[in-house]
Amino acid sequence: MAQGLVGSEVLRISGEVRAAVAAGREVLNLTVGDFEPREFPLPKKLVDGIKAALDAGHSNYPPPNGILELRKAIVAFYQRELQLEYPLESVIVAGGARPLIYAAFKTLVDEGDGVVFPVPSWNNNHYVYMCGGRGIPLEVKREHQFHPTPEQVAAVLPGARLLSLSSPLNPTGTSMKPEVLAAISQMVVDENRRREQAGERPLFMMFDQVYWATSFDSGLPVSPPSLVPESAPYTVLIDAISKSLAATGLRVGWALAHPAVTARMSDLLGHVGAWAPKPEQVATAAFIADAAAFHEFRGQMAVRLRARLRALYDGLARMRARGLPVEAVEPEGTLYLSVRFALGGNVRGRPLQTNEDMRKLLLEEAGVAVVPFQAFALPHEDGWFRLSVGAVSVADIEHGLERLERVLSGVTSR
Repeated sequence: MAQGLVGSEVLRISGEVRAAVAAGREVLNLTVGDFEPREFPLPKKLVDGIKAALDAGHSNYPPPNGILELRKAIVAFYQRELQLEYPLESVIVAGGARPLIYAAFKTLVDEGDGVVFPVPSWNNNHYVYMCGGRGIPLEVKREHQFHPTPEQVAAVLPGARLLSLSSPLNPTGTSMKPEVLAAISQMVVDENRRREQAGERPLFMMFDQVYWATSFDSGLPVSPPSLVPESAPYTVLIDAISKSLAATGLRVGWALAHPAVTARMSDLLGHVGAWAPKPEQVATAAFIADAAAFHEFRGQMAVRLRARLRALYDGLARMRARGLPVEAVEPEGTLYLSVRFALGGNVRGRPLQTNEDMRKLLLEEAGVAVVPFQAFALPHEDGWFRLSVGAVSVADIEHGLERLERVLSGVTSR
């Protein structure tokens, strides 16, 4: 299994960026889905809470499913912010979202089981491989916000054990329409009614919503249980402070699911030891319990993200209006912007036939680092890229756009 693993394409590209910076080149780094603390500082209340927890002696092992104070705080947080009711036994805490996603796959998917997921999407293909599942990728399109349609899902559900969805989506930064998610959630319920009558194993849905608080839509977040309550027993919700609190390095995440599922996930993670650090758990419990502090920070994040995404989008839109070979999707929030650079041309005889050709051109001649959708399991050479703004300033973006425009102005069709 280990020999067959494919390394992260994003991390490989990031290595090239670090080498370019080390060589003294100016690079607009739009690759990694992370936050530069100088641009996106942590909430002060959270930092102070971690320090206070350390001073109070919270340096020992936490319970394998999370400290009681944080699990209770998550239940109350979901009641307050998402209007979802969960029992305490449905909550499990771990060291960020990744261990929980892995645990959900390993708990629910046996060798050969079908796993449905959209492409592009983050790491589903790798988790399918690691658990020995059978991938059922659904190629999604811009006209559907880069999410599966109910028709696509309906065609493959009978042969699936797990449906993996995420909204807002990494890498595209786009959200599912509520009516689409509701229709798919109802399909899961109907499929499980059929399976129960036939004595078959149930179908589960993993819904990764770690970006919900970074969406520019400040209304009630949508999730399968909120739209179709009957889907709750079959849904594993994944969440974390990584993106919502710009706290990627603090490693606190949680899942909410049927207690029978979280109990098995907890057993698995207990052997792995993928616990969130106890001081961070104590501080997170206090922070998410403070509605005013959470909303204030969410508002600050929206201002910072909107300024960067708008600067990037508006600059690319001006280039497109001038006839340059680029287009971008209107930003909806998160860190990400979906951008398409037209393939098929060349620059001074340098061909631009593939995403890799374009990526290298932008890095080497414009000093702009981007990630192709192929890094997220999309097989086609279609010019789509993810641009992430978490590590850059507005001024960085403006300077990078100037260099990018000069390079794109030199692209010819022959």
